[in-house]
Amino acid sequence: MRAALPLTKGERLLAASCSGREATGFVWLLATNHRLAAVAEDGQLGWVHPWLEVDSGVWGREASELTLTFVDRPRPLVFPMAQDAVFLQVVRERVQASVVSAQDLDLPGPGKARAALRQDLATGELIEQVVLGRGTRPSEQIDQAAADAFAQMREEAGLQPVRG
Repeated sequence: MRAALPLTKGERLLAASCSGREATGFVWLLATNHRLAAVAEDGQLGWVHPWLEVDSGVWGREASELTLTFVDRPRPLVFPMAQDAVFLQVVRERVQASVVSAQDLDLPGPGKARAALRQDLATGELIEQVVLGRGTRPSEQIDQAAADAFAQMREEAGLQPVRG
């Protein structure tokens, strides 16, 4: 499985865990210090995401499932698996390591959104993300609230403001 994910300079495999059931097939989840990847049992690389694209990873003890939410996918991915404390710890640590700062946006009405300043763990580059809650649509109000939040987060972190 390791051969399916060529590692970049400075990248190393931290943990791997098998997901799936015999009837539906298995997938290996590979966690490196820079990325999270899924590899099918035949060795084909399914997907790769840098940690800054992983919004959350939640372990469901009763269902024995890991639910991964990504900032660029509308629906989470669910992986049935035995509890793997090391893998789950690595997922938690890597997601947290990529978050420099985050702030819920104050929006009128029921919509929810969050602004996050995230770091690409491979390059050190800082990325501004706006994560919309379920059913929340992009709007000028969200754009303005996010711009204000990013300015505040950058100031609090001692970073230069972004010139636009």
